[in-house]
Amino acid sequence: MMNEKLTLEKLKKMEGGLIFSRGLINGRELTGDSNKIFKWVACRGKSYFDWCIYYHLEAHEDNYIQRFGDKIFTEEIIKDLVPCNKKAWEMYRF
Repeated sequence: MMNEKLTLEKLKKMEGGLIFSRGLINGRELTGDSNKIFKWVACRGKSYFDWCIYYHLEAHEDNYIQRFGDKIFTEEIIKDLVPCNKKAWEMYRF
């Protein structure tokens, strides 16, 4: 997880496509299956200052998850994984 809140200014300074945060999450929060652990990656968009979080099975590499993972759509989970200010939140790509 990030130590500081994500801001629009930080997003603007990041390289497009960058994975800027990663971690693990219990499947209960995402799929209701508490027996699975998923890996998540937070990524900056390639063309704009948008960002999103993808998740997939824990065994996969970060780049695989970025390309083929499922996107997280729940605001509470997103903000828990990557704390962000209002302007950065508005840039989340749903």
